[in-house]
Amino acid sequence: MHRFLLLAALALGGGSALASERWETLQAINWVENPHNSLKAGPCGELGPYQFRSSTWFMHTKKPFALAVQREHADDVAIRHYEWIKRGLERNRIAATPYNIALTWNAGLDRVINDRVPASAYQYAAQVNNLVAHLKGQLASSP
Repeated sequence: MHRFLLLAALALGGGSALASERWETLQAINWVENPHNSLKAGPCGELGPYQFRSSTWFMHTKKPFALAVQREHADDVAIRHYEWIKRGLERNRIAATPYNIALTWNAGLDRVINDRVPASAYQYAAQVNNLVAHLKGQLASSP
C-alpha cells in the first residue's frame, strides 16, 4: 500500500471502510492510468500517477501543474477529485461504486449523468473495478 495515500484517505475521509474503498479505487486507477510510473506527459498533456489533465488538476488545487508528477501532491488531488466525483454521482442519484467512480474519472461527470459515455470508458471502468476487487481480496486475506 502506498502509505501517504492511505493516511491521506483516512485523514480526509471519515470511516476506515470508506477510506479503504477510496484507496483501493485510487490505487486501481493509478495502475490503469500509469502502470510504469512514467514522468512523461501523456498524449493530451496528462501528468503523474493518475494522468491528470491540467483542467482537472486546477479544479482542486492552485499548486503548479508540474507537481502532478510528485506522488504526495498527486495523491492529494486524487482524493479531492474522487470526493468531487462521488458527490456529483450521489447528487444525481447514481451509486458511487468503484465502477461508477472509474467511469466518471475516465469519461467525465456530465457524460455519465447524461448517459453519453464512450465504449472505451466502460472498458476502463471494468478494468479498474476488477483491480479493486483484487485489492479487496488481498486486504481481506491479510492478517
